[in-house]
Amino acid sequence: MGGSTLTPGFEGMGWPLAFVLSWQPTRFEAAAAVHDLERTLERLRALGYAGVELAVRDPAMVPVPRLRSLLERYALRIPAIGTGQAWVEEGLSLTHPDAVVRRAALARLEAHLELAAEWGSLVIIGLIRGRLMAGVDRGRALAWLGEAIAHLADRAAAYPVRLALEPLNRYETDLLNTVEETLALIERVGRSHVGVLLDTFHANIEEASLEKAIARAGDRLFHVHIADSNRWAPGWGHLDFESVLKALREAGYGGWLSAEVLPQPSLEEAMAQVARWARIALNRSPV
Repeated sequence: MGGSTLTPGFEGMGWPLAFVLSWQPTRFEAAAAVHDLERTLERLRALGYAGVELAVRDPAMVPVPRLRSLLERYALRIPAIGTGQAWVEEGLSLTHPDAVVRRAALARLEAHLELAAEWGSLVIIGLIRGRLMAGVDRGRALAWLGEAIAHLADRAAAYPVRLALEPLNRYETDLLNTVEETLALIERVGRSHVGVLLDTFHANIEEASLEKAIARAGDRLFHVHIADSNRWAPGWGHLDFESVLKALREAGYGGWLSAEVLPQPSLEEAMAQVARWARIALNRSPV
């Protein structure tokens, strides 16, 4: 396999490391659109990454055979597939007041499930849940969201694929801002393969304590996004990642660390900084 001669990854240090990339141009700033996919995947593997998390607006746009070939060549996995660009670019939402839009969002996510099944990836429910809109109260929106998640979870079980709901900060949505709120919805849905994605950037805004939020998520913590306080790569802000990693270890977290960061000062520099940070931080905090 082509990746076998490249720099070893971080798996031996604990959690495998991934970087979030966008499959297509997007207005979402924390997922860089890639113009030369092969070169970027080659660079990720050379830096020691084990995976690439893909933000996908429409799975129909993804050439699966070519992507599969590149992943095999560079020995990379896809731990998760992001779905939020369907909201950012098209306005598709599971809580939209128009039932036609809600059905379109559900159908799009069903396509994401099928794509995720190719690699056993998680499907992330983040921005595509939408936000409160005129004429819809919170109770109604959460009921729609719960019904949609239950439907998707039942579809996902057949693959099988897991779903991860991501608490987001108040500036991006007013639905499910904290781990506690997210767990409450997950409990109502009542499906074992629905869990939480904790993003350190969002949690730093919304949680009184990142460490307590991680502990509260417990075995429902399916995936982790890492970004510093300013959404730049870890080490370029002021988050105490040593404490965060300790909390993940104590919670028994065994999933991925996936860097969803602003591609600043450039994509190349951001990828390299995450890798530098990981080599130091994961050596200090063995799982």
